[in-house]
Amino acid sequence: MVQVCLNGRRTAADGAAVPMSPRDLARSAAEAVAAGATSVHVHPKTPCGHDSLSPRVLAPALEAIRARVPVPVGVTTGAWAEPDPSARLARVRSWSVLPDFASVNWHEPGAEEVAGHLLSVGVDVEAGIWSGTGGARRFAVSPLGPRVLRVLAEVTDPDPAAAEASARELLAELGSAHGRPVLLHGEEGGTWPVLRLAGRLGLATRIGLEDTLLLPDGRRAVSNARLVAEARAGDGADACAGGGNSGAEQGS
Repeated sequence: MVQVCLNGRRTAADGAAVPMSPRDLARSAAEAVAAGATSVHVHPKTPCGHDSLSPRVLAPALEAIRARVPVPVGVTTGAWAEPDPSARLARVRSWSVLPDFASVNWHEPGAEEVAGHLLSVGVDVEAGIWSGTGGARRFAVSPLGPRVLRVLAEVTDPDPAAAEASARELLAELGSAHGRPVLLHGEEGGTWPVLRLAGRLGLATRIGLEDTLLLPDGRRAVSNARLVAEARAGDGADACAGGGNSGAEQGS
């Protein structure tokens, strides 16, 4: 399984390749799926380019992407889009068009409540466990742990020389992860070393302009599709595509 992360918290300042509008998100998603992505993760944006959990922002993005791709589509519930836990939960409860899955960062206040609501309305949950936070400890004792779709193990170390070690440390913290599949990925300079590690370990992974703007050789990526193609062609691509987690999306 190779998930594409289309845009993340990036803005127009990061270049024209980063899709922002529903139309551009849909086009980028379609290209990435054609290149081999098996699911889509997106941050719906306001016209000003800010991440938003508003149903008026979420619905057009989801509808546009779903009109172009046959794979599951997920969204963020990150606290940066709505810092107040009560307001964030209210936003999620107001969604009229539901994603197939949503990422919930377990170190953020209110994560259990957001995840619980999503599960109650049939939306699968990716448990976002960031390195360098208390997320793994909180997830280990969460009663919702066995019910999540998978664990999104996010290595926040941007140092290419240290990211693999940070990834292994995070995986050790996760332990059995309630028996749920693990998707392992890095960011910025750590993206490609962590992706290669995921391939060697037979774990699902993700790639896209949210995580990195650069190809492994340091050149600027012109699209999400190019990043996906590079990930599938590079070290460990076969393991990422055919490992034990490749069917994890089937219930989405």
